Amino acid sequence: MGCASSKQFKRAPRHGDAALLAKETTVSLDEVKALYEFFEKISYSIFKDGLIHKEEFQLALFRNSNRKSLFADRIFDLFDMKRNGVIEFDEFARSLQFFHPDTPMADKIAFAFRLYDLRGTGSIEREELKEMVLAILNESDLLLSDDAVEQMVDQTFKEADLNGDGKIDPDEWKAFTSANPALLNYMTLPYLKDMTMPSFPSFVLYSVTGDEGLY
Repeated sequence: MGCASSKQFKRAPRHGDAALLAKETTVSLDEVKALYEFFEKISYSIFKDGLIHKEEFQLALFRNSNRKSLFADRIFDLFDMKRNGVIEFDEFARSLQFFHPDTPMADKIAFAFRLYDLRGTGSIEREELKEMVLAILNESDLLLSDDAVEQMVDQTFKEADLNGDGKIDPDEWKAFTSANPALLNYMTLPYLKDMTMPSFPSFVLYSVTGDEGLY
């Protein structure tokens, strides 16, 4: 459970707050209002305090509040911008904007880099990439041998680690994902422009494996 007060966010955002979110993100004013209804449904699913706790986040993703997932944990941590153990509405809206169809690709690339940078060091190391590959494969119900996973990681580093220093920096990541745009397919959720979908979006990467690394 988070440590935030249950009184922090029990009401819908005021028009001014919603307008500010729309101004500062790629989410329109109407989408912000619809997004709040979406947020409210999740934030009252277990604790009923108008805040999204990790258990509620996992319940929305998997219909199971106890399921462990590195990928879900990373998404939650990035959404929890205030680092207080819960997701408030402004954090929810500002984070989901990175998955909006109208968000510039450069912003999506930067968000995805932070997702893979598990240690927060400003670079993606081989072990971090391997951990995320395994998590993605698990979410996608794909079973690969250890050798196959190692080959995927090796191939990705061969293509992405341009200076050969054993890690992928932001510029290398940008070059790699720009050359392989399918890597970021999961960063666009078309339904965010039509907030009628009754369930939480799946952040699971629909990965395929091949000779060109992780997709």
